[in-house]
Amino acid sequence: MASVSFHGIEKSFGTTKVIHGISFEIHDGEFMVLVGPSGCGKSTLLRMLAGLEEISSGTIAIDGKVVNDVESKDRDIAMVFQSYALYPHMTVGDNMAFSLKLRKADAKVTAERVANAAKILNLDPYLARFPRELSGGQRQRVAMGRAIVRDPKVFLFDEPLSNLDAKLRVAMRAEIKALHQRLKTTTVYVTHDQVEAMTMADRIVVMHDGRVEQIGEPLELYDRPDNLFVAQFIGSPAMNVVSGTVRRANGGAWVEAAGGVRWPLGHTAGADGQAVAYGVRPEHLSLGGGDAVPAEIIVVEPTGAETELLVQAGEAQIVLVTHGRPVVNPGDKIGLAVDPAMVHVFDQKTGARIAA
Repeated sequence: MASVSFHGIEKSFGTTKVIHGISFEIHDGEFMVLVGPSGCGKSTLLRMLAGLEEISSGTIAIDGKVVNDVESKDRDIAMVFQSYALYPHMTVGDNMAFSLKLRKADAKVTAERVANAAKILNLDPYLARFPRELSGGQRQRVAMGRAIVRDPKVFLFDEPLSNLDAKLRVAMRAEIKALHQRLKTTTVYVTHDQVEAMTMADRIVVMHDGRVEQIGEPLELYDRPDNLFVAQFIGSPAMNVVSGTVRRANGGAWVEAAGGVRWPLGHTAGADGQAVAYGVRPEHLSLGGGDAVPAEIIVVEPTGAETELLVQAGEAQIVLVTHGRPVVNPGDKIGLAVDPAMVHVFDQKTGARIAA
């Protein structure tokens, strides 16, 4: 196991800069997830750590040793890609053992490591099969097994579940997390899926346009996003955001949005007259009574345990998630009750969180 350190990392392709001075630490044994939209630079950062991309500026250190000029094969890392990248003419066992055979490792040690990895990943019955005889999830487990047998200091995962169907992704997500809890190997995992990030990570790095927006534990990012980008990216369904102006009068406070809709403020965030983005998560809204924000139901989406409602409140469309099965229909007039303690307020110009 090892710690990983990024210091002042920059990357340019020609005159186009794609990574802008990124610095952060990954602790020994930590499961760190890099998450962000397509093109934010997360995979490029991972490839620089793996030695597959040159670093334009800055340093990367593994276990305290700067590896900028160290060959990829000598960095003691193992990478699992989005594509399984298995050799079709080799059996599962041979695929898993291949990297050790290249190193001319002892045959007995190789066999022991392959057997151990196969046991961890429940691949024992498939060691004599070829990749074409396996399902997608089994192939991905073989790719993971190939990484495990190397016993590296750091595991790197580059969107390994993207090619799997929804049900299999959930199962593999749990397998990878359980694998990390068992091996305790430092892991860097790249994904664009924030649900994967939330459920798997010890900490998350949220990236956007080649910069780090926020680093923190999953629930920390969910409960206290530093800015509007993180607020809207983390959470599913996404946070509702309404543009408006802070109003204070007679000891009360609210955000006045287009159409004269008043959204309650339960804290002192924002000065009177300040233009803000008012954010509230769908699960922090409920069907309310007299003091509720007036709205009209547009779409009802029952999912079983929960019901998702798309409603019109003034000029804004709002998503509300309710537990159970409320008897409502499109066109119904309702009230939206807001939990003021769960409201988020951001500066409309900068997107930065306004502290209460």
